Amino acid sequence: MDGVTRIFDLLHTTGLHFKAGEPVFWGKKNGKIFATSSEEYHRYSYTLAHALIESGILPGDKIATIINNRPEWNFFDMAISLIGAIQVPVYPTISLQQLAYICNDAGISGIIVNDFLTWSRIEATVNQVPAIKTVISVDSTEGLMSMDELLQKYSSLYPAKQVHKVAAQIKPADLSSIIYTSGTTGRPKGVMLSHANLVSNFTALSGILSQQPAQRAVSVLPLCHIYERILNYTYQNSGTQVWYIDGFENLREGLAEAQPAIFCAVPRIMEKLFDAIMHKGRNLSGLSKLIFFRAIAVGQQYEPGCETSLIYKLQLVLLRKLVFSKWHEALGGKLVSIVSGGATLNPRIARILWAAGFKIMEGYGLTETSPVIAVSNFLEGGVKIGTVGPVLPGVEIKFAEDGEILVRGPNLMLGYYNRPDRTAEVIDKEGWLHTGDIGRMIDNKFLQITDRKKEIFKTSGGKYIAPQVLENRFKESAFIEHILVVGENRKHPAAIIVPAFDYLRNWCRVKEIPYSSDEEVIRNAGIINRIENEIHEINQHFGRHEQIKKWEFISDKWTYDSGELSPTLKLRRRFLNKKYAALIEEMYGG
Repeated sequence: MDGVTRIFDLLHTTGLHFKAGEPVFWGKKNGKIFATSSEEYHRYSYTLAHALIESGILPGDKIATIINNRPEWNFFDMAISLIGAIQVPVYPTISLQQLAYICNDAGISGIIVNDFLTWSRIEATVNQVPAIKTVISVDSTEGLMSMDELLQKYSSLYPAKQVHKVAAQIKPADLSSIIYTSGTTGRPKGVMLSHANLVSNFTALSGILSQQPAQRAVSVLPLCHIYERILNYTYQNSGTQVWYIDGFENLREGLAEAQPAIFCAVPRIMEKLFDAIMHKGRNLSGLSKLIFFRAIAVGQQYEPGCETSLIYKLQLVLLRKLVFSKWHEALGGKLVSIVSGGATLNPRIARILWAAGFKIMEGYGLTETSPVIAVSNFLEGGVKIGTVGPVLPGVEIKFAEDGEILVRGPNLMLGYYNRPDRTAEVIDKEGWLHTGDIGRMIDNKFLQITDRKKEIFKTSGGKYIAPQVLENRFKESAFIEHILVVGENRKHPAAIIVPAFDYLRNWCRVKEIPYSSDEEVIRNAGIINRIENEIHEINQHFGRHEQIKKWEFISDKWTYDSGELSPTLKLRRRFLNKKYAALIEEMYGG
């Protein structure tokens, strides 16, 4: 065959990359680690594809998958692809209202759920959708056929000539998946991606990954999100084993078990890991503590690919041995690269991690672009901190008069499902996607994202404010967990701040300040004064009209489940502005 042109062609590719019996995937079930070989991957996928055909699923039917991060996600992904059905991945934590909307809007014919808990939560909603022909559970669930039962029932039919016959008719331009956006600005939109869209993106990424081959990767972000999904395909296309971790809370344990060379994260995860490292550093004493913070100071000066003095090089060699080597041990001992996307990574953290010996691949993209538009690479001169790297090969970009990034290329979506009107709003007559992001090129090579077009606002004095720029700078403070900058049509910017309470607890212990609760600590005059000193200091980095004049501290937890954060842990501004409308009015004297 002539390479990968359709998603299920990866089954053949993994067979070429991996020796007989060699693991392709690793997972954990009931506390026990298990592996899946390329032969098993092929057999399970084709057998499940046959099972779907027998259950009445036809080419073009829409199949919703509500599956956690695990190897089995791939079996059903390939099975759906092989028979020309359309996968509609859904977050396991999706609201029932949004699930009902997606099922009816997409015309879902079948659903694959993770387990009994998933099914018990959504059963009543699914039963109200008359078009659904079949429901399958990965794990054993009463009343549903499980994956193991289907494999046993149809195993005698493998290699499934019927499936091969259907698969042969599938073309690269055919629709492969519909991915619904989170719907933070209205009804969710179904992004239609073809086989060719996805293949163009992960084959280009494979070319970058091949510059620094990795034996094993860790997958922890939800596979239903296009960001982790495209990396998952990239790993398979590059001959990299994938170890699946279900949930961020299991990341550190999973890294220790998997000992990966690479994993994919969002900035908030990297901030959490960095905070944990800094917490340990602050608990050191004497010479060890001095050396630790010297390593941090040296790390903050690091610039990838730039010449440095001999003294700096010698310091770095010594500190990598004394300090940074312990960070590597804590993250499995073999970690080389971390892919960061979904939001802007704090440049300070990026520099320190680079200095520690971790190659940070910061990238940028949208669901509508399959998703990667630009990403740092391993080549000399392929990284510039504060940017998202060079534009991906095969992808074109240009800038509108207001700085908005426009994109065109083989990765560009087919459009929004059932919404030609919304498609026409974002893709112009020349085929350029209007991303809604503001950016610029640095050194004629590196793309830098400065803000979201829709998030930039004007004060009542007519001054433009880019809230993300302010928020990212303030989040460099160890005292600040989250910050929402507001001020549209107001005299000046203001902010709602969630302090970093984990850090505050440790800080209070060191300062011998009693810590009874989060609510009480933000009423402590001494603590408030300390954080406000930090705010005043950071404000000096901005022009007078940009500086935050008023702020309020709150003890609320901002999470994806409670609605304040998106799946990639970005602020849901519309939700937050509505939730804290009264507090915002109070800050402005309303």
